[in-house]
Amino acid sequence: MSPLLDETPAMSESEFRMYAELLRTHCGLHFDDGSRFLLEKRVGRRVQELGLGGFAAYHFELRSPGGDEELAHLVDILTTNETYFFRECSQLQALVGEIIPNLLLQRKAGSTRPISVWSAGCSSGEEPYSVVALAMEAGLVPGRDLRVYASDISRPVLTRSRRGVYREASFRETPDDLRGRYFEEKDGLYRVKDEVRKHVDFIHLNLLDESKIALLGAMDVVLCRNVIIYFDAETKRRVIQTFYDRLRPGGFLLLGHSESLINISSAFELAHLERDLVYRRPVPGEEIRDAWHDIARNTAAAVDGEGA
Repeated sequence: MSPLLDETPAMSESEFRMYAELLRTHCGLHFDDGSRFLLEKRVGRRVQELGLGGFAAYHFELRSPGGDEELAHLVDILTTNETYFFRECSQLQALVGEIIPNLLLQRKAGSTRPISVWSAGCSSGEEPYSVVALAMEAGLVPGRDLRVYASDISRPVLTRSRRGVYREASFRETPDDLRGRYFEEKDGLYRVKDEVRKHVDFIHLNLLDESKIALLGAMDVVLCRNVIIYFDAETKRRVIQTFYDRLRPGGFLLLGHSESLINISSAFELAHLERDLVYRRPVPGEEIRDAWHDIARNTAAAVDGEGA
């Protein structure tokens, strides 16, 4: 860190509001008083790198014609791209062991369409590559049974994703046998084997860009895990509605285990799988089962049994 950073003046209240609104409007990132210090320090560092006069001058550059590239760079600076292979693996196992096989069985007679899976906010690519590897482990054939799309707002992150080269930190929950089958080691780095890498289509995408998202077409499964936690309530509702619109009836939405649709959307139903709870877009005319009612009923029965 440059020693000059300590001399950077604090953001004024009006400057903080300007940046917070710009980032919320552009990509849904939410900054409040709790995250103000992070915004101030990271933007301040960029102001110094560019040799600008202050926060207001940088904000003017971001809003000026031709400022899109710098705005994308700022978003990359501000977003946390920390992830690893096979994160929240029980959910991924439910995807390849239950969701995709069931969707394949439900295809129209004679259809050979692969199940489309979208990793929205894929960061450095560990999630979509994990999906392909686990699908292969489960006996599914990528390209025939499923097709994986992965998107992120950060172009530098997508460049790293396409290269498919990772450090040891990305393998904190990767069994040795999976690492040996799907990765090649060289000089302390690990590269995703081509048999996995070729089955992920990476796309630069802003989750608020509904017109560009529409070009993806209909999806069977959307994974958006540990992403909407960075959005405010309005943006969460907007993004979840976009997922609903893109999902085929009967399609699934997988959020992170710390995320839910409570107070965001009532359009989805909860599906209680063997390994996990996930959200599902209802099929018109099909009876909607609320998994929370099943859980409540089972819990009540257990309590009654203990009291007997």
